[in-house]
Amino acid sequence: MKIEERVEELTNEIIAANGFPMETVDVEYVTERKEHYLRIFIDKEGGVSLDDCGELSELIGAKLDAEDFIKDRYILEVSSPGIDRQLKKPRDFVREKGKAVDVVFYAPRPKDGKKFLTGVLADYDGNDLTLDEGEVIPVKDIATVRLHIDI
Repeated sequence: MKIEERVEELTNEIIAANGFPMETVDVEYVTERKEHYLRIFIDKEGGVSLDDCGELSELIGAKLDAEDFIKDRYILEVSSPGIDRQLKKPRDFVREKGKAVDVVFYAPRPKDGKKFLTGVLADYDGNDLTLDEGEVIPVKDIATVRLHIDI
């Protein structure tokens, strides 16, 4: 089992055991400038507070120390995925259906040369993403999908 999968499993167990009204949105284990980071992104109705992040960080940190399955030294971060969160998992697309998204492509599209598109998420079936204008985009062509924010 990958580190991210095991950490998500442990996080979900802690959330359930403590009756926290939140969900695990994503887990990343990355190396940046020779430092390892374990990032856990959580969310809940009404948004995540610093207290939510702190409490879960303490609980998950203790559990990770006890299980000791990550051999490298790492920095644990627990936070909200932010208002412009990236959509990665099928449940993300289901939850955010009807909201505006920014789609970035791996390469400019042959039909119009665009590498970026904004639209309202109408559907997602695992293979294709459909925007409100009826535009169907193969998932294999998409680098990232994020919630759109108006600035």
